[in-house]
Amino acid sequence: AGGSTELALWNHPGDDVFGAVARCARIVDSMEKLIGEEVYHWHSKLTLKRPARGGAWEWHQDYGYWYGHGCLAPKLASVFIAVDASTRENGCLQVIRGSHDLGRIDHGKIGTQSGADPERVEQALKLLEHVYVEMAPGDALFFHSNLLHCSGPNLSPRSRNILLCCYNAASNSPFKADSPHPQYTKLTRLPDSAVLAAADHVAVAEEAFLHG
Repeated sequence: AGGSTELALWNHPGDDVFGAVARCARIVDSMEKLIGEEVYHWHSKLTLKRPARGGAWEWHQDYGYWYGHGCLAPKLASVFIAVDASTRENGCLQVIRGSHDLGRIDHGKIGTQSGADPERVEQALKLLEHVYVEMAPGDALFFHSNLLHCSGPNLSPRSRNILLCCYNAASNSPFKADSPHPQYTKLTRLPDSAVLAAADHVAVAEEAFLHG
């Protein structure tokens, strides 16, 4: 949509705040209930939409990409966490409720992105509910890897930054050796309190830096 979206992505969670979020029991336990078996960290990413210039994401399914990475089954899911308030004006997430039941849809080039077949998306929008997922900071949405989702450009004077933590079933390791994401790697979960502990560590380090 004429803008740009910045993205930082990593495969293995560390001991920093973002790693603590991805490994915390509240999220990992919920993912295992949803997927129905042990999960491991597939990847996490920060997407940053700058004020008044952050770009859009076309309609797509995550499994539309991950299928090509060698995952045989769509036993993957993500948790979308708002870092800033997420609104229609700054390009909040949009989903087609229930579209994960449609199965994997073919993806192809749409502008500079890979997106779901527009003809299929058009029909899905006629039959299913189109939801704008407006969120307060700290809100989280868990969603299946076949859920159709997109987001608009950031037309507001406020940033729209989000953290996405993605998980794969332990039994669903990619069979392709050149997959950009990891084979099954045991995930060491942390107590929820580790998130605040990691944040406190950052605050102490920043205070020390500012005051020499």
